Amino acid sequence: MTEPPRPPGAGDPGNYPPEPTSPGSFPSSEPPTAPLSGAPGSGGYPPPGGYPPPTGDQPPSGGYPPAGGYPPPGGYPPPGGYPTGGAYGGPGGGFANNEDKTWALVAHFGGAVGMIVSGGVLGWIAPLVAMLARGSQSPTVRAHAVAALNFQLIWSIVGLVGWVLSCILIGFIGVGAAVILGLVFGIIAGIKANEGQLYRYPLSANFIK
Repeated sequence: MTEPPRPPGAGDPGNYPPEPTSPGSFPSSEPPTAPLSGAPGSGGYPPPGGYPPPTGDQPPSGGYPPAGGYPPPGGYPPPGGYPTGGAYGGPGGGFANNEDKTWALVAHFGGAVGMIVSGGVLGWIAPLVAMLARGSQSPTVRAHAVAALNFQLIWSIVGLVGWVLSCILIGFIGVGAAVILGLVFGIIAGIKANEGQLYRYPLSANFIK
């Protein structure tokens, strides 16, 4: 008696029909793709455009500001304000302007020149002119002029006495001392004044305050 025919694969234990696949699955030969949302993909792929910032905030349209913030817009002073007048090349050194500095130099250098020209008796004229011309307007000029005037005045008196006593040898010694000291210390005081310092004359007296 013959056996009825079997369905295909029914009697072959090693040949099974393929299992059905689910609608959402993909063949294993295709690589996984990243989702379109902002979440990371299942395979570790970043979302399109990269991951968002750690804080979750979106960057501004112009990008993040540089370190230290944006520079101030034009027309506004920099942090701390604009520098003072001395930073823009002013006279500095304690003088309010160049005119005050000029008169202070006249008082010192003029006294030194006056002692040479006059033979040690007229070194006080230039400091006196500086004090009268600018001393009432600038206390700094007055301080320089008074210091030079007191020094040159006392040594001008020494020089004058030396000329009176020129008939004897000791008179010329007094004249020479007046000229040399008036010249040397007048130049030193002028150099200090140019640097903005008030020089204290040695061997001086306080005739005028």
